[in-house]
Amino acid sequence: MILTSLLTVVLASLARIAAAQDDTQGDIIYNSVHNATVITGTWSTGSKAVLTGPGFANPGNMSFNYPKTTGVSYSFSDDGFYEISRYRFNSNGAEPTCITGVIGWVHGTFSLNSNGSITMVPMGDGYQQIQDPCAPISNFIEVYNFTEYYKGWRIFTDPTAGFKLHLFQFDGSPVAPMFQISTTPEMLPTRLLRNVTGAPTVARRSLSGAEALGPHWAKGLWAAAGMVVMATSSLML
Repeated sequence: MILTSLLTVVLASLARIAAAQDDTQGDIIYNSVHNATVITGTWSTGSKAVLTGPGFANPGNMSFNYPKTTGVSYSFSDDGFYEISRYRFNSNGAEPTCITGVIGWVHGTFSLNSNGSITMVPMGDGYQQIQDPCAPISNFIEVYNFTEYYKGWRIFTDPTAGFKLHLFQFDGSPVAPMFQISTTPEMLPTRLLRNVTGAPTVARRSLSGAEALGPHWAKGLWAAAGMVVMATSSLML
């Protein structure tokens, strides 16, 4: 409980930092106070099981190599390219067993804006797979090509884990902190990796069978559902 409260305070403080960046007069100065190091390289959350690069996604056939645990990874190159790998579960408070699993990949170009924000523009070949056991179509892959805007970012030095990247979404809410994996970005080639026509934001392909999602996905869904049920039961005691 104490750890939860402490985490809440820390995240709230970080959100205030991002809000303060918006109110800053003049351009952001990317110095050691703002960044303990440069953003170039590969970053990952938590257990660092989710990474960008060839070990995660196969854009040519819109498939994935499923990590053992969930997480997020971002990579940035010094010539303006980015790549994102995401693997997560979204809970449903109304229906604890309706856990939505999402795994996705996207890449493109990014710009560090003068007000301290980041704009990421996809190339057009991004995609994600979604499993929702309570939806009419429970397992499908869709094109994912959305420009992403982050209103702020900072890099701190963690005394134990080293450099730590904090990103703040368009509304100021913080992304889970990411730790530097490599100063050299682990990325797939920075060009279109499959033929696309007009880069639609949504083009779904239905899948069937739990095996299509990989064993770790199925285990993760059951584990996440169990945690939600346990949490709900605890609140009722």
